[in-house]
Amino acid sequence: MEKKPFVTLAQVQEISQVYPTPFHLYDEKGIRENARRLHEAFSWNKGYKEFFAVKATPNPFLLKILREEGCGTDCSSYTELLMSDACGFSGEEIMFSSNDTPAEDFALAAKLGATINLDDFTHIEFLDQIAGIPETICCRYNPGGDFKINNEIMDTPSDAKYGFTKAQLIEGFRLLREKGAKRFGIHAFLASNTVANEYYPVLAKLLFETAVELKEKTGVSISFINLSGGVGVAYRPEQTPNDIYAIGQGVREAFEEVLVPAGMGDVAIYTELGRFMLAPYGCLVSRVLHQKHIYKEYVGLDACAANLMRPAMYGAYHHITILGKENEPCTHKYDVTGGLCENNDKFAIDRMLPEIQVGDYAVIHDTGAHGFSMGYNYNGKLRSAEVLLKEDGSFQLIRRAETPEDYFATFDFTGIFDRYFGKAKSFTVDVSELKSGSIPKV
Repeated sequence: MEKKPFVTLAQVQEISQVYPTPFHLYDEKGIRENARRLHEAFSWNKGYKEFFAVKATPNPFLLKILREEGCGTDCSSYTELLMSDACGFSGEEIMFSSNDTPAEDFALAAKLGATINLDDFTHIEFLDQIAGIPETICCRYNPGGDFKINNEIMDTPSDAKYGFTKAQLIEGFRLLREKGAKRFGIHAFLASNTVANEYYPVLAKLLFETAVELKEKTGVSISFINLSGGVGVAYRPEQTPNDIYAIGQGVREAFEEVLVPAGMGDVAIYTELGRFMLAPYGCLVSRVLHQKHIYKEYVGLDACAANLMRPAMYGAYHHITILGKENEPCTHKYDVTGGLCENNDKFAIDRMLPEIQVGDYAVIHDTGAHGFSMGYNYNGKLRSAEVLLKEDGSFQLIRRAETPEDYFATFDFTGIFDRYFGKAKSFTVDVSELKSGSIPKV
């Protein structure tokens, strides 16, 4: 699959005049079209609902777009619940899937009327003491062992910290029913970022068979089955993207094979996709600051791993396009780096790219999920702005860039930084003043 940026050099030049690089950029048109394809692929199921995984891209502007496209939210923390509520999501539009959960998180989820997805058997009593057991409840299942597709091990659930065993699920459903629960759901997440149309159908069949067994052994009413996330994207050009229509059809076939004969044809299907929903529709836009010629050729960007952690943390591949040079041959080998004091702060290693000059714009692809959200402040680096490229070609700031004042905000009770950021103070350094030797005093 050829990787093409959804933004042009001219557009980036225009945006960067207002919002300097680096910034994360999102494609509204692509987001909306993808959400519609997903809903079309699962339209055969009357109760289908996508709960977007807020952890992937926690931005209110993007959440509101997804809400307009019929999505709910999947939250895993207190702040994600607050953001969902602020964006107009309410009640069963919110799925709360967490682990090692603090009491205040459960309390807020219950107050908002969110569907609570319990991660552990002991959380039944914990939740009951905090907020009581709601009539609608979900439990996360961990089947243990290896999860295989066509005899290939995709992941090892027995090594994962999440979920109930089957025995705990059976006992847990009985206990929850005794405590007043009436509508039950089951959930499982068994592999991450799969680029295989078979993943969801195989997972679905496993969960459908489990649901039938639970109904038979406990007598509870299974109202919904949550396939969670795990449907990935093609980060590499040589990969074939997932076909969401084939995936939806595969889940339908498993549904009709397992649930319909068991008299469970009214069960709703839920998903909690994050990466699939947004990753291809976001990019990190950066500019080349420096070049270094030692034992290797290095290109230094004004972005760093604080803006996109995945390459440094996982060795993850993200495609890079040098805007304006899309059609030039990739004849030069570079390590593309950021400025952190860590040698793993590299967006690419030994990457073949066109010849690069200082000042070129680099687009790092597929950062629309788990990009900005995994940012951090190591080395005192400040998180970048987020910008939305709208359907009409205009652009909108949807999160401003952090400032030094933001970085020091949690010391506001000390007075240590008041001389820089107090009401009557403003500390800025202009590059031209530095060059002339006239450094402003504070």
